[in-house]
Amino acid sequence: MMDYKKVNAPTNTISRDMNTMSENIGNVYETVKVIGKRANQISVETKSELDKKLQEFASFNENIEEVFENREQIEISRYYEKLPKAVLIATQEFMEDKVYHRNPLKDKLK
Repeated sequence: MMDYKKVNAPTNTISRDMNTMSENIGNVYETVKVIGKRANQISVETKSELDKKLQEFASFNENIEEVFENREQIEISRYYEKLPKAVLIATQEFMEDKVYHRNPLKDKLK
């Protein structure tokens, strides 16, 4: 799993020049598709990580410790809410050349 605390992606939206971003790939739409697919992967990974952490709190009987457990659940949820959005992380990774991508159709033409 990825350590999202160490990602230096912005937490808010930034305007970017897609023409310069897509210089490596050569196609703006393909660049957006690569970033979108990576964002989906990050989103799924983050959700499963959050679900796994919250699963620890799943109890079927009520007890006095429930208030304390809810506080821990809230803190975990807040941590994930404060993380940059998946698309911002994916864009940052793409800008830093950390996203592996290939186009099988282009490979066939070579």
